[in-house]
Formats: sequence, structure tokens, C-alpha cells
Amino acid sequence: MVSFKTFLLTLVLYMLQGAGTSLIKLNNNGYEDVVIAINPDLPEDENLIQEIQNIVTEASTYLYQATEKRFYFKGVSILIPKTWKTKPDYQKPKLEIYDNADIFIEVPNPPGYNVPRTDQIRECGKMGERIHLTPDIILNKMVKEYGPPGKILVHEWAHLRWGVFEEYNEEEPFYKLKSSSLECSDAITGTNKVNVCSGGSCSIRSCRTDPNTGKFQKECLFIPDRGQTEKASIMFMQSIDSVVEFCRKENHNKDAPNAQNRKCNLRSTWEVIQDSEDYKTSTPMTAAQPPKPSFSLKQIGERILCLVLDKSGSMSGDRLNRLKQASKLFLLQIIEKGSWVGMITFDSAATIQSDLVQIETDDQRNTLITKLPGIASGGTSICSGLRAAFTAIRKKFSTDGAEIVLLTDGEDSTIRTCFEEVRQSGAIIHTVALGPSADRALEELSKLTGGKRTTPTDNAQNNGLIDAFSALSSGNGMITQRSIQLESKGATLKDGEWMNGTVIIDNTIGNDTLFLVTWTANQPQISVSDPSGKIYSNFSVDTNSKMAYLQIPDTAKDGIWTYSLKSSAQTLTMTVTSRAANPSVPPITVDAKMNENNSSFPSPVIAYAEVRQGSLPIIGANVTALIESADGTTVTLDLLDNGAGADAYKNDGVYSRYFTAYKTDGRYSLKVRALGGTNTQKSRPQVNGALYVPGWVENGEIKMNPPKPEISEDEIQGNNLSFSRTSLGGSFILTNIPSGPIPDIFPPNQIIDLEANIEDNHINLTWTAPGDNYDEGQAQYYIIRMMNTSDFIPNDANSKEVFMFEPVDLTIENGTTVFFAIKAVDKANLTSPISNIAQASLYVPEVPAGVSISTIVLSVVGAVAGICIIAGVTLCILNKNKR
Repeated sequence: MVSFKTFLLTLVLYMLQGAGTSLIKLNNNGYEDVVIAINPDLPEDENLIQEIQNIVTEASTYLYQATEKRFYFKGVSILIPKTWKTKPDYQKPKLEIYDNADIFIEVPNPPGYNVPRTDQIRECGKMGERIHLTPDIILNKMVKEYGPPGKILVHEWAHLRWGVFEEYNEEEPFYKLKSSSLECSDAITGTNKVNVCSGGSCSIRSCRTDPNTGKFQKECLFIPDRGQTEKASIMFMQSIDSVVEFCRKENHNKDAPNAQNRKCNLRSTWEVIQDSEDYKTSTPMTAAQPPKPSFSLKQIGERILCLVLDKSGSMSGDRLNRLKQASKLFLLQIIEKGSWVGMITFDSAATIQSDLVQIETDDQRNTLITKLPGIASGGTSICSGLRAAFTAIRKKFSTDGAEIVLLTDGEDSTIRTCFEEVRQSGAIIHTVALGPSADRALEELSKLTGGKRTTPTDNAQNNGLIDAFSALSSGNGMITQRSIQLESKGATLKDGEWMNGTVIIDNTIGNDTLFLVTWTANQPQISVSDPSGKIYSNFSVDTNSKMAYLQIPDTAKDGIWTYSLKSSAQTLTMTVTSRAANPSVPPITVDAKMNENNSSFPSPVIAYAEVRQGSLPIIGANVTALIESADGTTVTLDLLDNGAGADAYKNDGVYSRYFTAYKTDGRYSLKVRALGGTNTQKSRPQVNGALYVPGWVENGEIKMNPPKPEISEDEIQGNNLSFSRTSLGGSFILTNIPSGPIPDIFPPNQIIDLEANIEDNHINLTWTAPGDNYDEGQAQYYIIRMMNTSDFIPNDANSKEVFMFEPVDLTIENGTTVFFAIKAVDKANLTSPISNIAQASLYVPEVPAGVSISTIVLSVVGAVAGICIIAGVTLCILNKNKR
């Protein structure tokens, strides 16, 4: 039996992990519960499983040495597809599911695109989302291009675990005149060449200078020497054999225009790692080598799920009816065919309404629907409901990896008495906390078990309870098999008013499409029409549950569908769901989340929405976040993919925004709507991952690698990608919010996209405007300490700023490079963090004899990247060869 003290420690460790669903924890220097998932689309290959274990073992030793014997891989689970053959040594997963996997081994998309990468949507020092590797990486087929797979994994692990960024910049590899941007050390040697390929043959020539910038042209490549002695840096070129260290403060290049400098305030990778909780809570080990990792092979099986539904007295009336509406939608549409489903109801005691039934026919779904509770009475015993679910499941299966959907609106002082039973069960608990009085310990249950957490309110118009159940598709199912929500909208109408709307069925979905209407008083008039004008009115009506639904046969016609509802005075909702039209074509999906599940004022709160089709980002969409507080009040935020403010990268398919319009402590819920239109298109994935090496210099001979794979225009297919989606991002809790008016303590967000260039005798600066409060509102003025710019009035947040001026007391001559940074100031005199460092150079191709080239640095409010700590308009002349 595990002691209660040990259990509480485990719970605290899980609660500290943040908003992500990762199970990783650090235990005595070793990373445990790392989950690696093999994509079900990959053909069965036992060698792949063995090689995964080999590279993790190799990476563990490399990581151990690179972190001064602080960290290694201790325990790793490998998820094996359900479609692969079953073997005696394959275990059943517990909390490990595809949705919370840390590392995906996936099919390259498009074929041959074997680019290792890590999804990062949050700020510096925050954990990333997931690592993507392909079988060719695992099977040592890309060593020349990226280095040994164990070293690749450590590079990606630094992105994932510690939130560091790239120390190279493929868009601007040569950021100084006729020189390369070696990040951490000039001791890395090589040559700069252009590889020209035509008609199946290639030739190598010297790099040429761009006549406008004086820098090497874009096609110029840095080709490293195969033999090196330099030890840094892993986040620059881990592919070099001698590289075994992260870049440190002593050798970090603050001038380089890379993501690490832009996003981490010019700190080195090792400085960011030292600021992590991992580093602060660990001490170096003494052994020369780390212990070997342990591996668990776990094969995905059939989905096993039990509904545990509260029917206590507080659920009477509208709440019980809404429970039946949401549960009926789940049983009819969301739960996948072949799943095992049971049902428990509870008040002060629990009853097994249905043992597990495998869903194969509509009759089985309808039989389960008849078991939904009809009367609400009694007290609330959550643990009784959970124990009954364990009993029902164990009649046929182990509870390991089984799912429980727990819906309750009540408080229960005894809920924590079964936490240890829950932990030992290995079951995943999804919690639905209905209304303001639902027990505060529910979130602890979902966090402890890796489940989803939702908090629908009593505001029926917001459709929160139906959204919560719509979000319960399998975390292990193929994306082409999951139910996808296209519409979720409600309205409170006066007598005789209409609720009209449109839904776009795009060509990636259309199978198993369902329109669901609910009402609070009387059945409305309902009409749905497809893009050809055909009208559907044959809804199945359930007057007792106050709902009606229409199932579209076969594949729904793609295009704009319209719906019209006319009603007496009451509240109506419309929900539309569908599935993929083609099992081999991934549908467009939207995944929403907050940066943290629990935030304390005044910590920044950020909403995110990731819009993709498979691995390809969808850019140019109209994405809106709806954030609902416990009292049903909703705040609307336009999320942006502009690479400014809260958004990490421009055009990466992740739309982001700060949220500051909260008023009280409590639970909040996130829902996102995404709409594609004229300017919407697929894009190439943002690559935050190991640097591709174009070739090597071996014994004086240049040996080129195959050209780096690129995604062609055929895969992107132009603009006008029309679609509609809604997605529930779960719930989060805010605490320590002051009563009364919120004080103005939020500064403008950091500017991270400052750019500069010299045109004639003028300097042109551009950047995205920050706001008064992070990325909302309008800042008061900017400080560019080269002249008084208080008269330059900032635009609204997220507007593009352009500032052109002729510098005073500065002669711009050939070879001059000027560095700039900027801060914004709001009306409360709060200043943003210092921006990224931008540089502008003047280059004239014909340089008269005797003209020297110097680098000029302008100070900006104290320290500009630590280059110059001075005030006023002062110039610092640096050695022209200094990097």
C-alpha cells in the first residue's frame, strides 16, 4: 500500500506539470513516464521498436553528459498500434494515450519529408507540445543529414522539456557582411558554397555577394568540416561529432538573429535550462554513466468507457434534461463503433444501470439511451459512483486505461477518500463540473489521471454541456474516425424570432454528419438545407428530452449548409458534427488550450488554437476564442497567427492571444471557433528542430548530401480553403484576482519582430504594435533611445508599425551596421521587455580604397542586448571582426 504522504507528493508533481497532458516527471535525476507513440498508419516493423529503445538509450548517455550528469531517461513507454500483432510482452496502457504522447513516430508527410521537429507554442522556458520523428530518423537513415538519432533526440528534448529555441536561422544564415552566423563558437570550421543542380546533375561554386546587402546570397550554404574539436552547441549543430555541450553564457552569441535570442531575451540555452524547475530541484550525480532506461511496450486496445452520472437532488429540472441531451448525443454520435460502454448513476449511493456493452449497432446505442436517469433526488457520493464504475469494468476487463466520464454538479466532502483507489486503478477520469457548486477536487481527479476537464455553466445558450460531451472522442482513435464538431451555437429568442446560421461542410469531412437542436420550452420550427437547396425537415424528435436530430445519409454534400429555427420565447442551441470523408485524407482539425490549467493573478493567461490538416498548418483563418466564466458571462477574443504578442511564430497555424478581461476568481471555460475563407490556405510546417546539414568537407573534399526536402506547392494548393469548426479547450482556474477594478499592472507585450534597413540616408524600422495590456489596446509611446520618439503615437495592438527617420549625428557610410531595439510604454508608465535586436547595414558594391568598415551600436534604454550600457545618444565602435 502506498503511503498517503507518497500519494500527495505524486499528486503535487502532476499538478505542477502545467496545461499540457504530458505525464513526464523527474524522479531522482531520471525522466519517467515518457510516452513514445508509433503512428497506426506505419507498417508493422519489430525493428522499429528495437531501434526506438536503442536511440533512447544512446540519447540518455548523451543527455547525461551534456547536462553535467544531472538528467537521463529513466522510464519510457512505447505505444504500439492496435493494428499490429499482439505479443505476450505487450502490456495494456494505463494513462498513456496517443493524445498525451511526448514523441510521435509518424509517416513523413509528404513522402521523404524526414524533418525532425518539436511543436512549441509557448514562451521561452515553457514546455513544448510534442516531438515528431520519422522511421528513417529512427532507423539511422538520416545520419549524414542530421547526425546520430540519439543526438537528434537530445536536441528535440531541449525544445520540449526546457522551452529553448533554435540557435540558427535558415532565413538569415549570413547576417553579417560576407560572413556566416555561427551561433556559439567561431571554432566550428567549414566553407561557404552554392550547390547548383540541374537535369539530375549538381555542381559546386563559390558564394556570391548580394549587391544590395553585401551579404552572401540566399542560396549560399555553410558546409562544415567533418573533423571538428569544438564542443558547442547542441542547439546549433548537434550533427557534428565533437559537439556535446549546450551553449553557455560565456560563448553565447547575442548578435545572432535567431529564435533563441529573440524569444529568450538574449540568454544562452544553458542559462534557460538553469532557470528550469528540473535544474533547481536536482543535483549532479557522481556515476560516470547513467543507469540504463527501462522500457514498457504497451499496445492500444478497444476503447472501454463508463458514464458516471450524477442524479442527486441538485440535478433536478433543467440540469437533468441537459444531461440527457448531452449524453444522448455522446451515445448516438461521439462514441466510436466497437467501443465498450457502461453506465452508472449515483446520488448518495450508486447503481450500475448498464454493464459494459460493445457498440456495434444503433439498437445498442438506443438501449443505453433508455438507461439515462429520469428523476433527480438524494445526496452526492462521487466515490460511490467511481467505485461502481470500477466494479462494472472489472467484470470484463482490467481498469488499466479504461475511461470514466464523471459528471456532477455537487460538493462532496468525501471525494478525496478514493483518490488513492483511483490512482491504483490506472483508469483515466474525464471530469464534467456542471455549475458553480461542483466540487473543487474534480480538477485534481482529471489531472491525476490524465483526463480532460470541462466546466459547463447553467447558461444553456452557451451549449457548454453538449460541448463537453462532444469533446470526448477517443484519445487513441485515428483522426479520420473521430467525430469533429463543426458548429455549436445558441440564442435566447423572443416570441416569433428566428435563429439562422450557416455551416461549411468542406471536402475533408462529410461522413456521419448530424444536426442536433435543443430547446428549453417548446419544439421550434426547424429547417436545414444543403448547398444545392435541398431542404431537410425529417428530424427525429425527443419531446421528453427537448431535442431533435437529423442524420445526413452517406457523405454530406460539401459547401455551405443553412439552418433556420423559428421559436416561441426560449433558448435554442444548434450543434453540428461530422467525420472524415476519406479514411486516407486527414480532416481539418482545431485543438484549443490555455497556457496553464491553474493561474494566479497577475501571471499571464494565454489562449491558443492549433488549426491543421494532418501535419500542415492552416493559415489565414478567422479564429475566435469564447471564454466563459462561472456565471455564464462570455468574453470574445480574436486569436492571431502573426508572430507577435502571445503568438510564438507567424503563419504556423497556431493562433494565440493574451486574456486579461477576467473579473473574479473561479473556473473559466475555453471554446474556439475557426472559419476558413478567401485568404485561408495550407502552409509548410514551422520547423523547430535539428538543423539539416547540406554536406560535409572530408579530407578537403566537399561531399554534398541530397537537397533538403521541401513541401511543394501541390501539397499546399492555394487559397480559399473554406471550412467551419468549433473546439472545446477545457477549463482553467484563476485565483488571487483583486476584488473591485483590476489594477493596471499589465505592460505592453515584448516586440519580437523588429526589423531594420537602410534606404539612402534614412533608416526604416518596422514591427508589430504591442498593446496597452500585453496585446490588447494601444500603447502610449515608444522609446528608441536615439532620438525622442514620444511624438510617434503607437497604433492599435497587432497593427504593423513603420518608422522611417534620418539619424542625427550619425554618418551612414559604406559598411555601417546599426543595431536597434525598442520598448513600448503604456499610459500607466509600464514598459515592455526589450525587443529583439534588429540590424541594418549599408553596402555599396564598389568601395573606394581606404574606407574602413565599422559596426555601430545604438543604446536603447539602458542595455541593448548587453552590448552597450549607456544613456543618451551615444555610439559604440566595435572591432569589425567581432561576432
